[in-house]
Amino acid sequence: MTAMKLLVFAGSTRAASFNRQLARVAASMGEFRGADVTLLELSSLNIPLYNADLEAQGTPPDVIRLKELMFAHEGWIICSPEYNGSMTALLKNTLDWASSPVKGHPEWGDSGIKPFAGKVVGLLSASPGALGGLRSLGQLAPILRNLQCWVAPRQFALSHAGKAFTPFGTLVHEASHEAVQGVVDQVMLAAGRLHPGT
Repeated sequence: MTAMKLLVFAGSTRAASFNRQLARVAASMGEFRGADVTLLELSSLNIPLYNADLEAQGTPPDVIRLKELMFAHEGWIICSPEYNGSMTALLKNTLDWASSPVKGHPEWGDSGIKPFAGKVVGLLSASPGALGGLRSLGQLAPILRNLQCWVAPRQFALSHAGKAFTPFGTLVHEASHEAVQGVVDQVMLAAGRLHPGT
């Protein structure tokens, strides 16, 4: 048995992003539970705004890297900020590139679904508002299901995020800690059942 691989990322590149903080919390929880965790910073990828004409000139190398990372991990945790009641353009653009086939590529040429199909995805969000970014999760979940992901039933939106973290990056309230842990645990359990070799 090898450790389950868990990919964690946030749909923000802002330095003080609450969702990046939440992603670090979720990654630590996954590691504590024995997962092999990759905490992906989307800012480390050079991925332009999706454009089919640009893609026709050649898929950016970091898109291939993104596809490889997604495919290599049985479970994912996505922390989604909320802008105007929806997910960020960054997150949508990331999913659009990752789901686009790479013409003529031996690994990624046939189907854009390959990096997504069968992945178990847990959804988290954080926001200064009272809803905690919950509406962004409502937009994100059907996109992931359309890409043949298994979206975990448990999700959590961290409200009043400006007061939710300690100076050490942990969560102030035990109830919030337990809610995030519940999402991480459900993803790991389901991914283990769907991918029993791990």
